[in-house]
Parts: sequence; C-alpha cells; structure tokens
Amino acid sequence: MTIALPPDVLSRYRRFSRFNSPYRAHDDGSAIDCYPVGATAPSPVSGVVRETRTVGCPDRSYAADEDHLIVVDLDETWCRRAGAPPGTVARILHVVPSVEAGDRVAVGDRLGDLTRSGFFGRWVDDHVHLGFRAPEANPIRASGSLPVTAAVDVEAVAWDGTGVVAERGPTHVVLDEPSHPAPGKQFAALASDEGVPLDGGLTHYAGGGAFGEQSLDDGTALSLWGSRVGVARGRGIEWDDVAIVANGERVTGLSLFAARDGVGAKVVWRDPPVDVGDDVRVEVARDGDPIRLGGR
Repeated sequence: MTIALPPDVLSRYRRFSRFNSPYRAHDDGSAIDCYPVGATAPSPVSGVVRETRTVGCPDRSYAADEDHLIVVDLDETWCRRAGAPPGTVARILHVVPSVEAGDRVAVGDRLGDLTRSGFFGRWVDDHVHLGFRAPEANPIRASGSLPVTAAVDVEAVAWDGTGVVAERGPTHVVLDEPSHPAPGKQFAALASDEGVPLDGGLTHYAGGGAFGEQSLDDGTALSLWGSRVGVARGRGIEWDDVAIVANGERVTGLSLFAARDGVGAKVVWRDPPVDVGDDVRVEVARDGDPIRLGGR
C-alpha cells in the first residue's frame, strides 16, 4: 500500500522531498517533507485532529528545544483520492499547532506556524514533515509509516556541476544553476546522467531516492558527471562510497529535492570559503570513507 499525494496538495508547497533526511521515518520513502512559502503551515490533509503533542528535541544553538506532533484522522474522501485505506491517520511534525483535538481541517487550512526544530541540520529549511499510519498502527511512535509517493511529474534537469553562489549560510551555499525550466508551473529536480530526477542527501545520508521511482528497476546504476553514485534498491537508491567536492574541497554533500520555484543546487558545506557571486564547480570523487550523517 502506497499513499499518493495528489497534485492539488503538493501545489501548495514550493518544494518537497522524501529521502532528504537522516531519520528512519524517511526510510524507503515512508515520509515526505513539504516546504511552504512563508512561516505558516498549510494542511496537506483533511480530517479531524485526534491529538497534539509537544516533544523534546536535540539541543541546537540555532533551533528550538522542543518540537510538536499533530495527529489527524483522515476523511474518507481524502483517503480515496490518495489511495489510502479508510481510517488512515496522518502524523505531522515541525509545526507549532494552532489547532487542537476535535478541530476539523481541510487541505490548505492553517495548522500553525513552522518551527525551527532541533531535529534539523543547520542548512535545512523549515518544513512540514508528513507521514501516514494504518488504522491499527500506533501514530505516536517514530517508526511504522506507510510508503508515500507524489502523484506529480518531476522534470529531470541536467547540470554540468558549475554555478555562481546566489546564497551563503554558515553550513551551505545555493548556486544559481541548474536553472528551472518553468518556475511556478511544474516541479523539477537535478538529473542523473541517465535522466533520472534525484532526491535525498548525496551522499551525506546513506540512502537517497528518485522521483518517479516506479520506472527504476532494482539494481539500476546511476551516475553523475560520469561517475557512478549509487544503485536502485527497492524504492530508494543506495549511495556508493563517493564524496562531493566543491572547488577541490571535500564538502558534506548535495541536498536534492523537487522544486517549483528554482532548482539551484544546494551544497552542504561547513563554513564555505566562498561568497555570493563566486564561481563554484561541484564534482564527484571516489572515497572509501564517505561522510554519513544519522543512522540511515
């Protein structure tokens, strides 16, 4: 059973990703992160709020010391559209809830404001984490979510690995390339050499994925700039032992996602020695000791 988020749900967000996380809820594409425009979290589901909870999270100087869980009993109509069995439950994280138990929410309704969670890496933008549980499953536990996919086309965008820094943070840079083929009109993602749109943290998270993964046969090898980077396994991609290199320096990795507003490569790079306007070249190198964050 795979739950497919409808296009009208995903169109409310500027980006989404299933594999760009080190946490087990994203294993095998069993959760999706949706990135809204602005600080408000629009609901990706319709139903009745069962409960909300506040939980502690890792102590980070740049983040809040608590996070929040919203559990929603989904409407039958929403379940039918997404291919979910009646009684399916949604679990939503990283939102300070303005809703409470018993409230009815529709797709697009305000759930609350996004929170900068201590579960995030410093380079990670604020987002809504969404997972689903079968009717009989425990919605509070971190593991046990159903597989989820996106019922939208994602265009694969080729990139030669070069670009100019458009944004610089303490642990990342965003480049002006690759450019989006149709900003605001469709989703697009960085393509492998084979034309497969890639998802995940290459290769700072142990596994990644692809958009439109149904077309990938198990064991299919994928490459980038002439170097093999991984192989399709199940619904995801198992990264090879490779490193991402920027201007000759080994960096943490590439952050991969589907975007409506701009594909520009996000290079995870601690204290990057470049500024806005500088040229960057990104390459793949073989590495027997690749950077791996988290437990995936």
